[in-house]
Amino acid sequence: MNQRFRTWWQPRRGLAIAEACVIGLVAALSAVFLKVGSGLLGTWRVHSTHLLPAWLALPAIGLVLGFVAGWLVERLAPEANGSGIPQVKATLANVPVTLSWRVAGVKLLSAMIAIGSGMTLGRQGPTVHVGAGLAAGMSRWVPTSPDHRRQMIAAGAGAGLAAAFNAPIAGVLFIVEELLQDLSGLTLGTAIIASFIGGVISRLLGGGSLDLNLELTQSSSQFSIPEIPFFLLLGILAGLLGALFNRGLIFNIKFYRKLHISLPLRVALAGFTSGVIVAMLPASFRDNTGLRESLITEGSHPTVAAIAFGAQFILTLIAFGSGAPGGLFAPSLILGSCLGHIIGVSELYITGVGSPTTYALAGMGGFFSAVSKVPITAIVIVFEMTTDFNLVLPLMIVCVAAYLVADKVVPGSLYEKLLELKGITLAKEVPMEGALTKLTAKDVMQKRVETLDAQMSLEEAMQSFARSHHRGFPVVEDSKLVGMVTQTDLLKIRERNLANDIFLKEIMTPVPMTVTPIHTLGNVLYLLDRYQISRLPVVDGRKLIGIITRADIIRAQADHLNCKNGTFKLRPEPSYVVYQTRSPSTGSGKLLVPVANPETAAILLQMAAAIARDHHYEIECVQVMLVSRHSSPSETQVRTAKSRRLLRQAEVLAKKWQISLHTQIRVTHDVAQAILETINEQHIDLILMGWKGSTSTPGRIFGSVVDTIIRQATCEVVLVKLGTTVQSTLHSQPSFNRWLIPMAGGPNSPLAIKLLPALITLGSKPQIRLTQVFKPSEHKPDMSVFEKSIRHLMRRCQLSSTVVAFPVQANSVAEGVINLVKTEGYDVVVLGASQEGLLQQAIQGNIPEAIASGVESTVILVRGAINS
Repeated sequence: MNQRFRTWWQPRRGLAIAEACVIGLVAALSAVFLKVGSGLLGTWRVHSTHLLPAWLALPAIGLVLGFVAGWLVERLAPEANGSGIPQVKATLANVPVTLSWRVAGVKLLSAMIAIGSGMTLGRQGPTVHVGAGLAAGMSRWVPTSPDHRRQMIAAGAGAGLAAAFNAPIAGVLFIVEELLQDLSGLTLGTAIIASFIGGVISRLLGGGSLDLNLELTQSSSQFSIPEIPFFLLLGILAGLLGALFNRGLIFNIKFYRKLHISLPLRVALAGFTSGVIVAMLPASFRDNTGLRESLITEGSHPTVAAIAFGAQFILTLIAFGSGAPGGLFAPSLILGSCLGHIIGVSELYITGVGSPTTYALAGMGGFFSAVSKVPITAIVIVFEMTTDFNLVLPLMIVCVAAYLVADKVVPGSLYEKLLELKGITLAKEVPMEGALTKLTAKDVMQKRVETLDAQMSLEEAMQSFARSHHRGFPVVEDSKLVGMVTQTDLLKIRERNLANDIFLKEIMTPVPMTVTPIHTLGNVLYLLDRYQISRLPVVDGRKLIGIITRADIIRAQADHLNCKNGTFKLRPEPSYVVYQTRSPSTGSGKLLVPVANPETAAILLQMAAAIARDHHYEIECVQVMLVSRHSSPSETQVRTAKSRRLLRQAEVLAKKWQISLHTQIRVTHDVAQAILETINEQHIDLILMGWKGSTSTPGRIFGSVVDTIIRQATCEVVLVKLGTTVQSTLHSQPSFNRWLIPMAGGPNSPLAIKLLPALITLGSKPQIRLTQVFKPSEHKPDMSVFEKSIRHLMRRCQLSSTVVAFPVQANSVAEGVINLVKTEGYDVVVLGASQEGLLQQAIQGNIPEAIASGVESTVILVRGAINS
């Protein structure tokens, strides 16, 4: 039944259509709720001016409701600030921006309060954000592929826009023109369905954006050929003022940031200021919707329209710059209608023909096009709201002219500029397809799979685990996959003290999650992350044909990036050795030390020397020099004087400790590539690298170079993050006396203490503590693992060393280790893991990175060798 359920939920067209229908319905309901809620608050705000003086009521309401809206966003969902469209755009570009039901709910409530407070912000942008958030939450509840999730989020955004404007076609076009920019059949199909349902339901429930007298607008709208210059003038003015409007928005956002006050205070300040300004304007300016519709359908004086334009322009900059939850669509429409009304009345005075209503509606589309840079969507939105074919040509002239002028004056999307203010830069070019989309499970899977028989006893299964580095095995019966068993399953059985003569089929996980040979690597990685597992069997029917792990996907992606599959012809040029010294080869292995920072080189070299002396290794010391990618490493002239001075430090230490040392300087385009080439050429057994403890590179755990070494180096990898107080020279040793070694138990535990006998020689009278973190709900760990490790250390370490073992209770390994280091002041933390363990942790960015970043002590991370 479980397998049938999982199979039914796999991505397919029927599921996508059903999701799109639900998304359209929910988006429409949220749009209606936002309209009604903000309308009621706005009505109450206007009514309050009949009971209290406007100069008192409007600023007070703006201040209080603005603070409440900002407080809700800051405390419950910081991602819900602003219009929300930049966040949706970033999510669809695979930027990790939170989008969920919680964000949608907070956005809905806070936008309703902010708009109801009187700030000149629109509810259409928030409705797009809410629709996308609801779709994102549904996609997490229904496990599907990443591509399917992106399509549903886009459909939710389109449904939100369609519901806000009663414009289903505009919702679809907005997805294609601005958000997803995808014309595939499934994307268009789901977007059309969601937008159609959103628009229809919203119209039935009265959620329209404009309740215009359509008969009046259609009878008033006119167009003639002599009016084309005036429409062009309107488009040019809309483009220029729209560009100025966008620059003003960016300037105001930066201005609010310079105030260094919290979001609630910023929004409260914006609400108060807006209330003060509106209180000084005529009473008709207190209702934004009524003002816009009067400019379109009634004969307002051009002076009133000019005042309305100036007031709306300034008020929108004040409100949006504060980060208040609200959009720009409605303000753009108001500004456009004001500008169009002014041009229309002027044209009527000059020529005696024309319709100010037509100019007002065309101006709406033009200013919207200039601000959002979506001319097609702007044309369709106004047309769908009015259903007037007489408007099509004027709309096209004004919107296209406004877009061209605005993009010439201020190039690029406003939403991308808003993301850049948050430190998010979207790729300007469509990236080449990666291995995650081009390769399938069949291309990458391991065909030779170690399996266990369902009739195997528990004792035999434990022996199989002890002999292998794997932490889980597929269980087969008659050559067909029937289950999976992991170390966790065996530990649970041990805790229950069951007999060893029970069969494996009684403790395995039946009907495991599987993939087929045609699943893409993107889908495989999504399932691995979704169910927090490290491997997936590949089955053809019920026959097991392979197994795929995270490490397999990493290697495939790395090979793809390094052009090993032959897809790309431009391959990085190999590094070039410009300086080299060789010593007699007297060791049984080689240890590589890349040196770059003179401040940390001394202590890294001391660690390397200690390990090399204990393991009888030679040291290969490499200095990497970067050159421009426009020049060849083999032809570029470089100065090696400083690099040679750094390498001489290593030569002095090697001579002192009587260790064979080789040095080299490599010129390269890529540091990681040069290190990997050295590993392969010199047959390195272990690499010792420094790490600063954090990285600012997006999408990286330890940094670009270290991540690449972890994923591709076949030798053992040791990362060292030096403590903040560590100081060492070639002539003095660091004070590494108190050592902490977290252990996980099982066959991989010895990796955590493998290097200790060598490293503790760097301190005097070292004290070693072995520990294991267990949760409050778990039993105390088995002390036999500690006893075995203590005996090993006492045999290898100096007699003066003290070795103790105590478990510690905490909710997580990282939390337990960090608290222990801070309370007891350990000098060094040594973390060891199997090759798959650290690779998996490096991808997830959990235990090693969290501990190394969370403590000020020195942290040593050890990753076992990868069998090539």
